[in-house]
Amino acid sequence: MSLQATVNSKIPNSITIHTYKEDVTGDGQTDTILLKAIPFSNDSAYYQKIWAVIKDSHSKEWKIQYEGGYEPTLQFYDLNHDKITDIYYQSPTGGSGGLYNYQLNTLKNGKLKEIPLPTQRYVKGKFMDNFKAVLSLTPRSKEISINVKDRSEDYIRLGLYSENGDLLKPTTLMIDPIAFYEPVLISKSKGYGLKSYQQISGAYHADQLGTIETLWYYEKGKWIILTTEWVPSDQ
Repeated sequence: MSLQATVNSKIPNSITIHTYKEDVTGDGQTDTILLKAIPFSNDSAYYQKIWAVIKDSHSKEWKIQYEGGYEPTLQFYDLNHDKITDIYYQSPTGGSGGLYNYQLNTLKNGKLKEIPLPTQRYVKGKFMDNFKAVLSLTPRSKEISINVKDRSEDYIRLGLYSENGDLLKPTTLMIDPIAFYEPVLISKSKGYGLKSYQQISGAYHADQLGTIETLWYYEKGKWIILTTEWVPSDQ
């Protein structure tokens, strides 16, 4: 075997992970969506390159590039409420934070566009005296008080608090980006929205205090918050 043949045998080929049949162009005809990928190596579960190829009934094609990850999937919902099914991609990154790569695209009338996913812009949190922390979800919402006394021994060891509960240095909470989006049915009349999950940690990432769960709805070209809720990790 030549050196070139040996090298080529080690380069993973592209594979088709899944084939979907959906009308994503809005012409009333079923389109074929191929989710394709190239593994990092022949024995790896991680896909370094992932993309979708969409073929309509007239043999026209579009290609969507995605971020790499594990176990990629496509889901099909009308999330922007234009009565045409959108293409929703998700894939775990494999990191310790439980993060996913996401992308939402629309192919209405054959025009491929990406719809940015919602982000929490206003979440802020910090430690306070007496083994407490406060968290603000929106500029106008009342601060949420978090009792962290059950972690006092660890925080004293880290030099965050004194033994009598005085905060020794100003310290903010760790605000993760949104880790997970879940399409959810808002109502039969309104259709689908997204539910997001965002982890809040204390002195270090594994020091999980809780999760912000937010319900989003796409309206007039932007995401609006329907509800947002703080769920402590001990619930």
